[in-house]
Amino acid sequence: MALHEQTRKAASEDSASRLLAWYDAHHRELPWRITPRAAAGGARPDPYRIWLSEVMLQQTTVEAVKSYFRAFVGKWPDVKALAAAPTEDVMKAWAGLGYYSRARNLKACADLVASQGGRFPDNEGGLRELPGIGAYTAAAIAAIAFDRPAAVVDGNVERVITRLYSIATPLSEAKPEIRALVERLVPRTRPGDLAQAMMDLGATICTPKRPRCMLCPVREDCSAILSGDPERFPVRLPRADKPLRRGAAFVAERADGALLLRKRPDKGLLGGMTEVPTTGWTARIDGATTADAAPFPADWRRTGQIAHVFTHFALELDVFHAQVKSDAPEGHFWSLAHDISGEALPTVMKKVIEAAIPGATKARPK
Repeated sequence: MALHEQTRKAASEDSASRLLAWYDAHHRELPWRITPRAAAGGARPDPYRIWLSEVMLQQTTVEAVKSYFRAFVGKWPDVKALAAAPTEDVMKAWAGLGYYSRARNLKACADLVASQGGRFPDNEGGLRELPGIGAYTAAAIAAIAFDRPAAVVDGNVERVITRLYSIATPLSEAKPEIRALVERLVPRTRPGDLAQAMMDLGATICTPKRPRCMLCPVREDCSAILSGDPERFPVRLPRADKPLRRGAAFVAERADGALLLRKRPDKGLLGGMTEVPTTGWTARIDGATTADAAPFPADWRRTGQIAHVFTHFALELDVFHAQVKSDAPEGHFWSLAHDISGEALPTVMKKVIEAAIPGATKARPK
């Protein structure tokens, strides 16, 4: 081994040791996590809970996930229970968490694992073959649940590594280099704890803005601190503006407070979720955004406009409300007022309904 390579390997081992020591003392308490103290007492991570949390955490903050995670494991404590649940119930429980393809893949994965005896594969390759599990999620489950020496790289880890090594390459192009550096850090023992240590470090100390470098356990190794500008990393290319789409949404209310809803197609954006009737969402400025585009005639009254941002576009919907007496059109159904909060309504539809009837999506006594 060349001298330079030996030096770099030793530095990586020192950084890993410092990170683990810091994690032992300062780890976050999370509902899916086995803490170092609990692990020392013989507790082992539950692969089901690690998988569930990692799927929920994709593109979603820890604080937003906590309550959803607790609700899911309260209803479905293991993968076989989740597999036995109706898909509609899973989508309802997921409502508001966003990125709904995750929920569909979650159910598909649970079904497959349950059909194979209820045990998750214990390695990255086997995990990658399951629905909804990509490279990051497979590595996280393998390391945390099964103690495999996998390189776990999420947004927090990317920030830590680009600062630790002052990687000036734009983040979109630097991912292979970052992964290689993480692989150097992964220890033979406690690889899952190292992954969680770097996640916690990025979330609590090596933050995007105003990082608390004086508290960092690897500050002596961090070249970004020496440069005097750690916030420069990771380097990002300018973001392109998101295109804007427009449309109209129609909140039909029955005399007893029931609302007219329909289910979206299983495939595509917000697949399988519930919505009020809407027009198509178009990029045209002169698109169908008036009461004339309603699915059936009624005394429609405009109650406002809502805005929502999806991954690839922004959306503006003009909201209309009407009191109606007719039966539900084909493909639609009436949801009673006390059931609305439990429907599989994505956040954008909750915004629509609230713009028409404030408080309608909040839980009500039956």
